[in-house]
Amino acid sequence: MADVSQQFEFDNSFVRDLHGLYEPWTAATPPAPRLLALNEPLAVELGLDPAYLRSHEGVAVLCGAVTPPGAASVAQAYAGHQFGGWSPRLGDGRALLVGELLDTGGRRRDLHLKGSGRTPFARGGDGKAAVGPMLRELVISEAMHALGVPTTRALAVVATGEQIARDNMVPGAVLARVASSHLRVGMFQYAAASSDPTLVRRLADHAIDRHHPAARDAANPYLALYEQVVEAQASLIARWMLVGFVHGVMNTDNMTISGETIDYGPCAFIDAHDPDAVFSSIDHGGRYAYGNQPVIAQWNLARLAETLLPLFSDDSNRAVALATDVLHSFTDRYARHRATGLRAKLGLGTQVDDDAVTALGDQLEQLLHAHHVDHTSGWRALSADARGDQSVLDTMFGDSPLARTALADWRTRWHLALHAAGRAPDETARSMDLVNPVFIARNHLVEGALTAATDGDLAPVGALLEVLADPFTDRPGLESYAQPAPPEFGRYRTFCGT
Repeated sequence: MADVSQQFEFDNSFVRDLHGLYEPWTAATPPAPRLLALNEPLAVELGLDPAYLRSHEGVAVLCGAVTPPGAASVAQAYAGHQFGGWSPRLGDGRALLVGELLDTGGRRRDLHLKGSGRTPFARGGDGKAAVGPMLRELVISEAMHALGVPTTRALAVVATGEQIARDNMVPGAVLARVASSHLRVGMFQYAAASSDPTLVRRLADHAIDRHHPAARDAANPYLALYEQVVEAQASLIARWMLVGFVHGVMNTDNMTISGETIDYGPCAFIDAHDPDAVFSSIDHGGRYAYGNQPVIAQWNLARLAETLLPLFSDDSNRAVALATDVLHSFTDRYARHRATGLRAKLGLGTQVDDDAVTALGDQLEQLLHAHHVDHTSGWRALSADARGDQSVLDTMFGDSPLARTALADWRTRWHLALHAAGRAPDETARSMDLVNPVFIARNHLVEGALTAATDGDLAPVGALLEVLADPFTDRPGLESYAQPAPPEFGRYRTFCGT
């Protein structure tokens, strides 16, 4: 088995390029590390040997007890707007960038630890993380990956062998996370507020090289970078909305430049369709409600534009005008991505224009909301309807004449649009089944699995991960994984884990 010096080959461009945006630091040493979960397919993708990662030395690397040769081992600096309020100094208070790896496809990926102890950015926290929230990030991020949503991913979760204080004493853990980078809007905000006049430009150059290299050849490279970030986020948020995902804490420090979903704290999936759905225990005003996510994304992107204005043009008025044009394009970009997704979910072809597709999608979701129908099951039932079996969707809407009439009216309009596509019903239904999942990370199932894991039983987490790895294939015996939460589950509330 290879030793640590042979296993990891780091090339740490962030540390080379961006002095002023990190603090060198080392992780706390856990008293008794023990591997709870290893994402073997991701390890192989990174060019790492799963057998090594399961070894005593491999687990020590995954929790920060051993720093591999060539590692960066830095806490990254960033600022951010948290629930709309400005915080000039946030940063990785309980996390470390271990280093950057080139995966088997030649892509640069961050290896990052979460829950590895206090750093200079800790702001009074203990720097630790609990088993439940770290396994939660593993489960939800893998569910999102399988659904085709761009996301950071969990490589491993390691129990630390210590108890940490939350509402009560709970077992501690460290998450090893992989991302195309951890560059955030909040990092640009921190750079813009610093005393180094070169820092925003260096950060923008780094972001171009790492994520959006085509911008380098544009007439205005920094404006092109901004446009690419706006495009990436418009696509990402549309995907969230299509699968019913609520991030829960869309602060500017949780918006990536790459367009990946990051930081699975108080997140959740909606059951009954509800634009006002809020799950975070600290989102008292509903700022980050499900239906608000596109608007908040655009607000965050406005904050990014503010940091880049001096790079857009030496003329401040022209810089603002250029930024405003790109920012305003978010609405159309988001609408286009959502229409593309709705077209696939509804089984429609290009013969139906985007406006008609969006109208049908909006009308269906309004019906789901008005009659308290489950978002995921309601969309999935459409393929049975396309094959001619209307009973599945009818049952979801119940016996109310009002509901049945409204559904029948919508169904007529939808079937006319299907007829215009000209495809055979089975072909249409099969295509819909590729995008309308049977299985999502149901909140009650996630909570049940995490409770068991906190008590030492990892089997429910493993079983849930196995189901979620193939969300679009209906399999006998797994019906309970496709059901919404039972009434006794009650109103769901999530917490940030710190």
